[in-house]
Order: sequence, then C-alpha cells, then structure tokens
Amino acid sequence: MPFIITSTSFQHNDAIPARHTCDGQNVSPPLNWNGVPASAKSLVLIVDDPDAPDPKAPKRTWVHWVLYNIPTHVHGLSEGIAAAALPPGTLQGKNDWQQTGYGGPCPPIGNHRYFHKLFALDTVLPDLKSPTKAALEAAMQGHIISHTELVGLYQRQH
Repeated sequence: MPFIITSTSFQHNDAIPARHTCDGQNVSPPLNWNGVPASAKSLVLIVDDPDAPDPKAPKRTWVHWVLYNIPTHVHGLSEGIAAAALPPGTLQGKNDWQQTGYGGPCPPIGNHRYFHKLFALDTVLPDLKSPTKAALEAAMQGHIISHTELVGLYQRQH
C-alpha cells in the first residue's frame, strides 16, 4: 500500500474550505494517512506555504503547523484537533506566528499552495523544545524513510 495523506475537506490540488482559514474558524483540516512503512518509528507533519507573501514573487516559505513524534499506529488527525487531544507522545514545533498549533491560510495576495507534508522516520526524535521547522528538519536528516504530501489551495476573497 502506498504511503498517502488525504483529507475529507479537500482533494489534492483543490481549494481548502474557508473554515480552515483566517476567514473562517481557523481550524485544522481532518487528515488521514495510510501505508506507513513497517520500519517507521514516528511520523512528522509539516504544513507550509512556499508562496509567501505573493505567489508571483515568493520571498519565503511560511510555516503553518509543525508536529513530530506522531505514533506510527495513528492514521490521522481529526478536524480542529486541540493540543490536549493530540496522540500521546506527539510533540509540537513553532509555526511562523511563533506559536505551537495550527495556523490556517491567510494569504495577503494571490492563490497560495499549502503543502501538508507527512514524513515517516526510522527513529523517535528527542524533545526538541518547540523547534522551528528548520530545527526539526535538521533533526530529521538521515532518518526519513518515506514522505507524502497533500497540497491545498487558498485565495482570499477581498
């Protein structure tokens, strides 16, 4: 079975519903995955937008959500999951609002792509104390067995 991440809220390369954005309730989308490699010891979820601030002239990748050490027996996260409801052992990193937790799409201009990237690692990472995406990616080096991604699109109606 291929390693795949999906959402019941939107299809790959389709529009993300407003309820998952700053224009709605700003709740995380429901995510589901299958095909976790048998040798995996933990999962990492990174949601980011490489089109910030303007897709016609991107200057940076904006990080929306960072989770790591998700247990491999878990097959998804419910919509709007609270920190207290995360699977036992799951740790959070900082998004680009300098907070833990989900921050939904809120692009200033244009139609942005939001990558929901799931990585299978051959290890459980140490507690990195709310790492940034860069610090987490550095810790993941050499431990990624497989990865999959789901891309959603969002453009604000001004």
